[in-house]
Amino acid sequence: MRDSPPFWRPYAHADRRPFLLARGRIAAALRAWFAARDFIEVETAALQVSPGNETHLHAFVTELIGPGREQARRYLRTSPEFACKKLLAGGEKRIFDFARVFRNRERGALHHPEFTMLEWYRANEPYEALMEDCAALMAEAARMAGTKRFEFRGRSADPFAEPERVTVADAFARRAGIDLLATVRNGQGDRDRVATAALNAGVMIGTDDDWSDIFSRVLVELIEPHLGNGRATILYEYPLPQAALARAKAGSDKVAERFEFYACGIELANGFGELTDPVEQRARFETAMAEKQRIHGEHYPLDEDFLSALAVMPPACGVALGFDRLAMLASGAQRIEQVIWTPVAAP
Repeated sequence: MRDSPPFWRPYAHADRRPFLLARGRIAAALRAWFAARDFIEVETAALQVSPGNETHLHAFVTELIGPGREQARRYLRTSPEFACKKLLAGGEKRIFDFARVFRNRERGALHHPEFTMLEWYRANEPYEALMEDCAALMAEAARMAGTKRFEFRGRSADPFAEPERVTVADAFARRAGIDLLATVRNGQGDRDRVATAALNAGVMIGTDDDWSDIFSRVLVELIEPHLGNGRATILYEYPLPQAALARAKAGSDKVAERFEFYACGIELANGFGELTDPVEQRARFETAMAEKQRIHGEHYPLDEDFLSALAVMPPACGVALGFDRLAMLASGAQRIEQVIWTPVAAP
């Protein structure tokens, strides 16, 4: 990273410019796609009381100083989710946001500290509609970039093909020989049972890894390399210990209405049938923040205003798509910084 020439050097910029122009065409086309379906583009604030409450996401922190020099800690959001859901509570039905979001401790071919998250919501609609949206937007991006196939690190995918749909349980059974749902009881993960299954599948685990850590290790090592090869993959029905902000599938105490969308082994989007129970959401946040404190020695506050809004928010589904990653695949770029106009300076 440090040996790369500054992005503004004319020869460096000339190399990146075709990818950046493709990015612009894709963004314009996706905005038109949403407008044609009666979505309203919103612009939510980047500075928030809470950046999000996920265990392994790290935020940027700052101080808000009022006219009377009163001070309050604020964070750059890791997602626009809280703000978007407040707008749903306010009465909006279909919204989308090309949101600049910020995640600390993340940088690489597929990660950048500041990036664009395309997030959209449908009130009173099933979350399966989001799966169709993701496939349509991927095809639209490919058309705007003039490509017929996505290629990345030896993997390829047809962006116009119907995505395959695989449940998380089926993927674990097929690729790791693990009966994943047998390790979930009453919505909770059985750590010892999944640990034994992971070790039998050849996945090394740490003594302090909990159920979710082990799940993630198996997913990354044995499942993700097979996703989105040949065509996109929709990995759906995540187990409840991985539900995050998703509601449980009706009648199930094992899986949630959550999916992820992959192409060429790359996660492009993460969608939910949204949880609207503030009591359950508070409990999940508190559990996640206790884990964050245990593992990373830090935690973030809860957005009480968000929890209040959740109580009046209508049934909805929502999805977050990594726009830079989509632009990268569609344009043929091999690093995310090739599709970011002005990358953040490295330390």
